[in-house]
Amino acid sequence: MNKDWFLEDEDDIFTGSPKSKYFDIANQANNEIVEDEFDKLLEKLAVMETLLSEGKDENFDINRIVKQYTFEHSDEIAEMKKGLYIELTGDIVCRLDS
Repeated sequence: MNKDWFLEDEDDIFTGSPKSKYFDIANQANNEIVEDEFDKLLEKLAVMETLLSEGKDENFDINRIVKQYTFEHSDEIAEMKKGLYIELTGDIVCRLDS
């Protein structure tokens, strides 16, 4: 028996990629919540860049390092991005009812 009908619910929140689900949620959520969560994300990025740059000279090019690392570890980075999209989506969803 074919059970594809069970898995093909267009309203299913679990269909689509983590990236597409994030944008589905973000486009429907309160702008203030989305902006606040994005600001938290940028703050986290700023801290990480600052930590990575500590002790380096003025010629240190963080963008080059990121591109090189992404190229060398593309599968791992792709999986990490999926997880971060899910985390960010969860952070927005958890604040929708508050």
